[in-house]
Amino acid sequence: MFSERAAQLRVGPGSDKKTQIGPVISEAQYRRILDYIEVGKKEGAKLILGGNALKKGKHANGYFIEPTIFTDVQPKMRIAQEEIFGPVVAILRARNLQEAIDVANDIPFGLSAAIYSQDVNKTAVAERDLNTGLVYINASTIGAEIQLPFGGTKRTGLGPRDAGGRGGALDLYTQWKIIYRDYSGRLQKAQIDKE
Repeated sequence: MFSERAAQLRVGPGSDKKTQIGPVISEAQYRRILDYIEVGKKEGAKLILGGNALKKGKHANGYFIEPTIFTDVQPKMRIAQEEIFGPVVAILRARNLQEAIDVANDIPFGLSAAIYSQDVNKTAVAERDLNTGLVYINASTIGAEIQLPFGGTKRTGLGPRDAGGRGGALDLYTQWKIIYRDYSGRLQKAQIDKE
C-alpha cells in the first residue's frame, strides 16, 4: 500500500499547485541523494520504487528525483543510519515496539519520530523512550510546532532551541499542568486502599 501511494505522488515544479514533491534544492544535494540510492543498492537493500533522476519534460529544468523506497534494510546500512534529505525511504522491520525503539535510538541523529497506534500505553512508552527532540503520536513528522522550542538530539540540530520562547515568555501565556501516566496497564496499589 505504501509503495502504491508513493508511486502516485506528483513530482514537479514548486510553482505548480498540483506538485507534491518539488525539486531538490541544489545540484550538490541532488548528486548526494543519487549517491545514497546507489549505496542502498550496493549494501543489499531491495529497491522497490523509483531510484532515478527525472530529466525530461517538466523535469528538464530542475533537480528532480523519483519517490524512492527501499525494503530489506538492515539497521547498520548507511541508508538507515544517515540523513538523506531527499525523496528516499528506507523501510526496516521490527519484531515489536522495543526493537523499533532500539533501532531508532541506535541512529546518530534524533530530530523527530512518529508512532501510529491506538494503544495509549505503547505510545507513552515510545514518547518516553525515543531519543528524539520531537515525538508525534498519530501524526507525521512533517514539521514542528512554531510555538515550541525546536531541535533534535545527538547529532541533529544547531544552535539554541528558542523558536517559541522559553522560560518566562512561556510562563506569561501558559498555565502549567502536571500529568502522571502509568505504562503498566494495571491498577497500582498506591492509587487505592485495597486490591
